[in-house]
Amino acid sequence: MTTLQRKKQAQTLRTFRKVHRLTGALLFVFFFIIAITGVFLGWKKHSAGVLLPKSYKGTSTNLKDWQPIDQLNEIATQILKDSINPKLSNKLSRIDIRQNKGMLKFVYSEHHWEIQLDGTTGTVLNIGKRHSDWIENVHDGSIVDAALGVSKGWFKLFYTTIMGLALLLFTITGFWLWYGPKRMRKEQRKR
Repeated sequence: MTTLQRKKQAQTLRTFRKVHRLTGALLFVFFFIIAITGVFLGWKKHSAGVLLPKSYKGTSTNLKDWQPIDQLNEIATQILKDSINPKLSNKLSRIDIRQNKGMLKFVYSEHHWEIQLDGTTGTVLNIGKRHSDWIENVHDGSIVDAALGVSKGWFKLFYTTIMGLALLLFTITGFWLWYGPKRMRKEQRKR
C-alpha cells in the first residue's frame, strides 16, 4: 500500500467517524426512544398482562356455534359503556377473531381498551388496557400523526425512513470504523 493510498484510507476513516458521530448526536433521542419502546414491544406477550392483556379461552372453537358478529359487537359496546366509561368512543380499530381460542377481541381505535368475548355465549372473558398499542405508536412515530391530526401518516413515513436510513448508515460506518484500522494495520505489517 502506497503512502497516498494509506492517506486516502485514513481520510475515509476520519470522514466516516465524523458522519457516525454527527448522525449519532442528532438522532440520539430518537434512537433512545426506539430502543426502549422496542424492548417493551418485544416483551409485550410475556409481561403477565401488564402491556398486553392475556388472551382467554371461550367455550367453542367451532364457528357454527358462535353468535353473529353484529350481536357480539353490540354486547362489547354495552360492556364498554357500562363497565369502563359511557363517554368513550365505540369506534373499532379491529375485531381480532381467535377461532383457536373460541373468542374475539374488540379493540377500539380512540382509546386503548379491549374487550374479549366468548364467541359462543357472548360472555365477557376479559376487559383490559392495551398499553402496547400506545407504546407502538410512540415507537413508529404515528403518535405525532395522531397529535397533529394527520390521517395519511406522513410523519410516520418520514420518521421511519430517516431512522431506517440512519441505522443503515450506522451499520456501514460502524463496520468500517471497526474494520478500516484492522485493514490498515494488516497492510502495514505486510510492508
